Amino acid sequence: MIKIKDMMKRTLAGLMLALFVMQAQAQTAVNAEKGAEKYAATITKEDLHDYLSVLASDALEGRETGERGQKMAAAFIQHHFEELGLQGPVKDQGNGYLQKVVLFSGKPGNIYVKARGQTYKNYEDIVYMGSGHTNAEKTVSLVFAGKGEEQDYEKINVKDKAVLILTDDWTKYRGLSARARKKGAHAVFFVAAATQAAHQALVQNLRERMESHPTLRLQRPDMAVAQENIATGAFFISPEAAANIMGTSFQKLQEAAQEAGNKKLAKQKPAALSFQLTHELDTVMSENVLGYLEGGDKKDELLVITAHYDHIGRDGEHINNGADDDGSGTSAVMELAEAFVQAKKEGKGPRRSILFMLVTGEEKGLLGSEYYAANPIFPLKNTVVNLNIDMIGRIDPQHEGNPDYVYLVGSNRLSTELHDISERTNTTYTNLKLDYTYNDENHPDRIYYRSDHWNFAKNGIPVIFYFNGVHADYHKPSDTIDKIEFDALQKRAQLVFYTAWELANRDGRPVVDKAPAQSNP
Repeated sequence: MIKIKDMMKRTLAGLMLALFVMQAQAQTAVNAEKGAEKYAATITKEDLHDYLSVLASDALEGRETGERGQKMAAAFIQHHFEELGLQGPVKDQGNGYLQKVVLFSGKPGNIYVKARGQTYKNYEDIVYMGSGHTNAEKTVSLVFAGKGEEQDYEKINVKDKAVLILTDDWTKYRGLSARARKKGAHAVFFVAAATQAAHQALVQNLRERMESHPTLRLQRPDMAVAQENIATGAFFISPEAAANIMGTSFQKLQEAAQEAGNKKLAKQKPAALSFQLTHELDTVMSENVLGYLEGGDKKDELLVITAHYDHIGRDGEHINNGADDDGSGTSAVMELAEAFVQAKKEGKGPRRSILFMLVTGEEKGLLGSEYYAANPIFPLKNTVVNLNIDMIGRIDPQHEGNPDYVYLVGSNRLSTELHDISERTNTTYTNLKLDYTYNDENHPDRIYYRSDHWNFAKNGIPVIFYFNGVHADYHKPSDTIDKIEFDALQKRAQLVFYTAWELANRDGRPVVDKAPAQSNP
């Protein structure tokens, strides 16, 4: 039989839960009474189109970090913030709206490979993709690992050695490199072309890519300790050079890679080679753009709303306009800022302060948000939540015919309460389908670690990331404004607004009840 004492405990727990729900609903009702729907309605398709038509125009040249187009975009956003009357909170930099981000760019210096009495020069028989550096020439054993698949490592030992991999698609090199290094490989070499002519075409392609999209980093590398930095890149080597180094024919390498059971692969003897990597450094200046709206009775607490305004620039004569990535998110933040400013002008300003921040360098490795997290304008301990928007203007193939959705990532990773607030806000106001596919910790795309919210989340700040999913125009010149679904963009931006409104006006900040991950597993 159930004891009376146990029944009382259950009854009390039920009453407490009901009281919590009632309080949450009451808080939502209070916020609604303050005019959330009125100001959400100021986020219009027309305004979003106007902002995006500038950001995604050819005149901005793809907004490459550190280049003229990025700086033009920054000036456009700053002007918008100034017109709204937002404060520029950056001190001692001459411009209160721009947080200067100092970056370092590396270009190839003395790079070569030596084996069997021959020297293979960069941009000839080899091409190195990355920003690695060695203090001196390094000598290693080169082990043939076939296609670099999991089964190819079963009968070979690659620990502290270099690995040679054949692939028919050079774009797979990151994943194949990661697997090789997980097995203990020190360096990775790829043959991604079956003929010398095809290899030369690949060399030209990769050279153009590296020269037009240089690798950037936040900190100047200390060349005295950068010896192991080769893990950041990979060599591509011609089929003829690969065969010469391994002391066999390229045909036999292909046969060994194709063979079931890996018998020939296991019998292929390692070859000795030496290589050197040096890079020359340039300084690149970029900027985060910040607009600050001071709150009321809880003004010392801060809500940060972000999107990245940079993109990937040009591919030769083709401009990557980045209308969805992330012109859509940038336009949304500009509209959210306008809505909150209008509310404050009419006496309905937020209780907490809000920082609207458009960050640079996301496409280079989340550099702008990483810089802010390391050099915050406002103490991170006072930052309540980060709402981050990256690509919310398109419909992905999984939702064709059903545009009323948005992917949410991270809402429950640090704060159960934030997730509940997000869900309740959507149910109350927008009723979009909240898709958590990419929030799965085992999802291979690892989206939680791939946009600017991560630099807040790893510092213990609860986050929500808003995303429409990947489409065929991702990182291509075809990501243009004519393909933006402005109805969907408006609804998603309004969802972010309502969520921000709730978070900025509720009594308490969301409770953090989970520990942050420290790195991308």
